[in-house]
Amino acid sequence: MKKVGIIGGSGFIGSHITKEFLNNGFEAKVSATDITKEEKYQHLMEFDQSDHLYISELNVEDKSALREFVKDCDIVIHGGTPFQLDVKDPQTELFDPTIKGTENFLEVIHDTPSIEKVVFIASVAAWNTNFPLPPEGKSVLDTISEKDTPFMSEESHPYAQAKFIANQTVNEFIKTHPNLDFEITSVSPVAVFGKSLSNREDSTSTGLQFLLKNEIAPNPFVQMLFDTDAEFAIVDVKDVAKCIYKAATISGLHGKNYLLSSETFPVSDVTLMLNGKPPKNKAKIIYQNQLAERQLGITFQSVIKTLHN
Repeated sequence: MKKVGIIGGSGFIGSHITKEFLNNGFEAKVSATDITKEEKYQHLMEFDQSDHLYISELNVEDKSALREFVKDCDIVIHGGTPFQLDVKDPQTELFDPTIKGTENFLEVIHDTPSIEKVVFIASVAAWNTNFPLPPEGKSVLDTISEKDTPFMSEESHPYAQAKFIANQTVNEFIKTHPNLDFEITSVSPVAVFGKSLSNREDSTSTGLQFLLKNEIAPNPFVQMLFDTDAEFAIVDVKDVAKCIYKAATISGLHGKNYLLSSETFPVSDVTLMLNGKPPKNKAKIIYQNQLAERQLGITFQSVIKTLHN
């Protein structure tokens, strides 16, 4: 039985990834930042095949703990970077754990002989830190694909900047290590929505769904979404988990970074759909998903279905 290590495997996206691997016959080792807080990962114990699940305490900024976590894994999924919109100190809350954590992780996996595949959960910010607004030089309805030059602005949200820099760090590592014994593949999901597998209340994704449904704007970012009625690209969390499983188990994808996206609707339509009402506009495909569909063998489900769950 092969073993997958899932950093961030009890979070909103991570829980679906953990379930996907367990359902496909893997042993899964999941990280917890504080193993005494059982309420953060207890829901994983209810999965089928949970007898093949292990919880391990991990701080991604601690290299020796990282080394211990990955040492017997065949596949490692790195989704353990903080996603938060309310930030007091960007350096310590976002930049250090995201960028330093990525640097440490790359150093550790380079020296771990058991690893065959690594998948990074990047972000749409790896391609456009202005998301959901368009990158400089494009209009709101211009399409964006993996062929575009990634765009970063220092005016963008610190989370987006941190994810962009982390992805550039991965790209640089791949370029400077041409003869690796394992493959690295990245996925860059747009806004990840859908049903949570836990009752945790610390998920930014589920929190954002609540804010949009109830038209609450507790910070400038969410206020901007309402003020501009931003064109908002969404992908279902189950589809993200499937893509990550495929990216981890299909060989020949080294160095790829797939945009994961279903459809785009104005925020006002997202609010309507979250309240069980039909959208006023037709779905658009702004962030292109053909590369992921073709190479990962996935069909992305409609946003209406995602938001009505």
